[in-house]
Amino acid sequence: MLVQPYLFFEGRCEEAAEFYKRAVGAEVVMMMRFKEAPPPESPPPEGACAPAAGTEEKIMHMSMRIGETVVMMSDGRCTGKPDFQGFSLSVTVPDVASADRVFNALAEGGQVLMPLGKTFYSPRFGMTADRFGLMWMVIVLES
Repeated sequence: MLVQPYLFFEGRCEEAAEFYKRAVGAEVVMMMRFKEAPPPESPPPEGACAPAAGTEEKIMHMSMRIGETVVMMSDGRCTGKPDFQGFSLSVTVPDVASADRVFNALAEGGQVLMPLGKTFYSPRFGMTADRFGLMWMVIVLES
């Protein structure tokens, strides 16, 4: 069994992908725009989400590799209001210098929730919400 995060950026997916490339060295593995999807063979079921007019260039599905993890992303319904509540992504880095670099990059344009610092369980731990409102925890595990 494999569990992967699937994040909906509500029209800002491509912007988010560029940010994560710079911040954490993410790599786009696969990307499909709404305009690349085949037309439905029959009308969609009632209540199904259909792309709105003018969203043809938006991201229907993207897979992005961050370290050893694949995170899936989409523009979703393109409301412009991503809503990331009730969870965070945790990044484990090998050393203090990496923690400082990754945390500062993710915090750029966002909000620091817990400053990066030494704790009783780690030489560096901190929490930040990035510019899209996605919460990240950055930690160095002592070996």
